[in-house]
Amino acid sequence: MRTQPAAVTAAIVLCLTAGTAAAAIPPPEPPARQGVRFTLPEPTGRLPVGSTELHLVDHDRKDPWVAGRDRELMVTLWYPARGTRGYSRRPYMPPGVARVVDASGSFGLAEPGQVDWAGVLTDAGAGAPADGRKGRAVVLYSPGLQMLRSLGTSTATELASRGYVVVTIDHTYETPAVEFPAGRVELQKPMSGEDDLRKAIRTRVRDTRFVLDQLEVLHGGRNPDAEGRRLPRGLARTLDPGRTGMFGHSGGGATAAETMRVDRRVDAGINMDGTLQYNDTDFLPVARQGLERPFMLLGKENQTHLNKPSWQSLWNRSTGWKRDLSLKDAAHFSYTDAQSFVPALDEQLGVPARTREQYIGTVDPGRSTSAQRAYIAAFFDQHLRDRPRDLLDGPSPAHPDVRFVR
Repeated sequence: MRTQPAAVTAAIVLCLTAGTAAAAIPPPEPPARQGVRFTLPEPTGRLPVGSTELHLVDHDRKDPWVAGRDRELMVTLWYPARGTRGYSRRPYMPPGVARVVDASGSFGLAEPGQVDWAGVLTDAGAGAPADGRKGRAVVLYSPGLQMLRSLGTSTATELASRGYVVVTIDHTYETPAVEFPAGRVELQKPMSGEDDLRKAIRTRVRDTRFVLDQLEVLHGGRNPDAEGRRLPRGLARTLDPGRTGMFGHSGGGATAAETMRVDRRVDAGINMDGTLQYNDTDFLPVARQGLERPFMLLGKENQTHLNKPSWQSLWNRSTGWKRDLSLKDAAHFSYTDAQSFVPALDEQLGVPARTREQYIGTVDPGRSTSAQRAYIAAFFDQHLRDRPRDLLDGPSPAHPDVRFVR
């Protein structure tokens, strides 16, 4: 496997296994000058997108990373909106998180002060009313190990524009920074060794199941937000927790698979380039047992040595609908918003060619984004909405970079 950029080596623990996290950097004062900004690809669905955040506290579970504290999470909901006129666009990152990302070197892509992460805006109207249509399928997103939920924003808004309610999750104290109400920022705790890797996966699965519980609370007409902040009008009746899927990148893909193994509320899942093993010989339980519900693997054309055996084990033992697709000339972070912001920062700041390739490969960014959106949406359309999609049956000339492995 090729060497990853030093600044992100610890961020892809589930591809490297048992890496050591960099020490979290406390939020500094905002930079004196404004850095550059970028624009994410616009959603292609016909529906406007709204967004809101929830602060969720699990009073029945102590935090595994910080003694004496109840486990708490921040999640973002992206949903079809009645309209977004008059509503401000949701920032890509909260200001406290943006300061941490900037101070730590913007994922190894820039110097502090060069990127205005807080000034980047999404296409979602913050707090806009839901469109009121009942029974929309729910899709959860889990980011890579030690990564931010923000990195799944482009796919989340795309799915919401196509009629899904998408919930993106930050796994507190593992991700570099999580901003809670009133500006409180909780930073990443050090992780090292295989024991912490196992603890992280266990914690992520429990986080996801707790989020599923709180979505049921929301659907039942109660407000699960810890501060009781006002919810967007019509949101509770819009989502249908009875039709739920999940996708994730790297460690988030492993989280999706492992959550499906233990919780039947997740009907279908996607793993985007995440290995399913702790070391060369010890696989996650889901890879040893398989799944009986729909699951799709999205990887790189040349799978890493860590993905191959665990993916093969999952494939051999899974009895449900399954696909294994690869993206030609892609790299590990092609399955995140890095596919969009690395080229944008390269154009404005100049990213070393080797760093760019290590992040997102050499696949055309526009074709890569279009293909991912198409196949992810087709998968959930078919398995959550009962809308069969021919795109999943074989190669398509519309997406020449996608190869059907099996």
